[in-house]
Amino acid sequence: MNIHEVTDLGAVDLTELLTESQEEGFRNIHRLVHEYHKGINTFHHENEALFECRVGHRVIGICGLNRDPYANGSIGRIRRLYVLKEFRNQGVGRRLVEAVIRMASSHYTKLVLKTDNPKAAAFYEKLGFREIADGGLVTHELVF
Repeated sequence: MNIHEVTDLGAVDLTELLTESQEEGFRNIHRLVHEYHKGINTFHHENEALFECRVGHRVIGICGLNRDPYANGSIGRIRRLYVLKEFRNQGVGRRLVEAVIRMASSHYTKLVLKTDNPKAAAFYEKLGFREIADGGLVTHELVF
């Protein structure tokens, strides 16, 4: 299991992640691919990155870091975390988020995210994020 920064999402086969996430009713991987191809979010701004986790040539998870578009430039935002079902509860999501945290902690004062999934909320809280209420744009934050 290896975590790598993605430099060209167009060269990454996300078919399995896309299919499974849509079957589960999640739109985040579809939005990741759509926004990347339209140039809306390519994770290429300064202090942004997209990380993948692979087993062999198979992409089993993905997670991104953006500057928070709803705040000043000192806040980072976790984007588009998804791990294939068969690899959940094996540390893949944790390792992806830890890669984002490592990068974010050098460039931002805090890291935020939004989730409406109780399992995801519990996952982030185990990693040190605290739940907050800000009117809907952010549900969790990690202050550095």
